[in-house]
Amino acid sequence: MKIRIGYGWDSHAFQSGVPLVIGGLAIEHPEGLAGHSDGDVLLHAITDALLGAVSAGDIGSFFPPGDPRWKGADSAIFLKLALDEIHTAGYKIANVDTTLVLAAPKISPIAGEIRERVASLLDIPAGDVSIKAKTPEGMGMDHVAQAHAVVLLERIEEDSSLRVMHAEIEETVTVGTDEIDEMLKEMSRGRKPAVKKPAFDTEDFT
Repeated sequence: MKIRIGYGWDSHAFQSGVPLVIGGLAIEHPEGLAGHSDGDVLLHAITDALLGAVSAGDIGSFFPPGDPRWKGADSAIFLKLALDEIHTAGYKIANVDTTLVLAAPKISPIAGEIRERVASLLDIPAGDVSIKAKTPEGMGMDHVAQAHAVVLLERIEEDSSLRVMHAEIEETVTVGTDEIDEMLKEMSRGRKPAVKKPAFDTEDFT
């Protein structure tokens, strides 16, 4: 089993007049995080960790901060793209470990909610997500929030049962390889695939 590790880091200053969003969760606080998007420092760090794990660049490569299309954008959009990149590369998430560094608000009372939200966005069990928080004591960063994220990816192994089905379909049905792959995808989703039949009866030859 091949594995890959990715690390992400992000930092945003607090700013009045904007909502605070961390890990996709809206949090009651007098100030939010400044940023071109919604300033979600945690999702940005996780996104960079995922992209880095498969050598796909970083958030700025796909969503330049100067592009007006991403002004105030929901950072879940960035995370979705990173998930698409790792799946295209043939990997899935094994687990995610994160650490938030900020003076306020206190994260421990809502860490469980953030964990559930992040797990939902990543489409993985909550038990595979860790949310930790530290205060920046003596660092002079009381007006800044930072996030560190580490992700472990594992290669997606083709299901042996799908390989068997692929062989059986190839032997009994006259379709192309791409069509077989699409049929297997439908099977893996629990759907009955539509099998293309010949336009004539191959048994009816004289």
